[in-house]
Amino acid sequence: MAAPRAFLYLGAREWNGRARRIHSMSELVTPDSSRRKKRTLLQFLSDHFQDIQTLREYLLQKQISKVNWENRSFTNIQEKYGPYITGAVFILKQGGAVKFQDKEEWIRPNNRSHFLAELQKFQKVPVEAVDASGCAINYQGLSNLLPLKELRSLSLRRCPNLDDWCLSRLYLLAGSLQELSLAGCPRISERGLACLHHLQNLRRLDISDLPAVSHPGLTQILVEEMLPHCEVLGADWAQNLKLEPDKQPLDTSSPLSS
Repeated sequence: MAAPRAFLYLGAREWNGRARRIHSMSELVTPDSSRRKKRTLLQFLSDHFQDIQTLREYLLQKQISKVNWENRSFTNIQEKYGPYITGAVFILKQGGAVKFQDKEEWIRPNNRSHFLAELQKFQKVPVEAVDASGCAINYQGLSNLLPLKELRSLSLRRCPNLDDWCLSRLYLLAGSLQELSLAGCPRISERGLACLHHLQNLRRLDISDLPAVSHPGLTQILVEEMLPHCEVLGADWAQNLKLEPDKQPLDTSSPLSS
């Protein structure tokens, strides 16, 4: 009888062990445990995405601070060297180029980023042209260019921070400005273009590829009426509006064109 008793004892002990394991597993799927898991997961996601949002806000603020620093006023240079050198240094630090009056070559930034010593010889020479394409110029930064009263050509192509408020300041260049490019500026709309009516000396204006302009064809026609002596580029926008119906371009991609 000893052997059967031992067998029964071992079997009961093994069953009790399995029962305990099953019981412990059942505790993992109780409603309270499930709710705790959900709360933990939600808390993790909340904390995780809160950190990402904080990081994004920090990076955005850092970028804004960088743009504001790049567009600061060069007061000390202005007082010591005058407006021409100030405007030139500002544009070169932005990565653009300048051309002084009666000079054939454009001055562009060098690898050392030391411009002041090289520009001192132009202290009395007006800046005639500025190429600020792709630069981070904003409303504040324009203050370094507006004193350039002999400026004839200004390219602001693809400037991401240039907006309608910036264009409202360009009237200060109305006496000399003859060429202006605003092509590819994403924040310029019809309201900003309406401010250009002061620039009656303009002879060439590029307003192509302005995504914030909702009616480009009509806008170009209105700008041409506003500036009758100016060649307004961006003809792709208004081409279909100006052509007569029988002169409309044929859509070769359409099966009806054949």
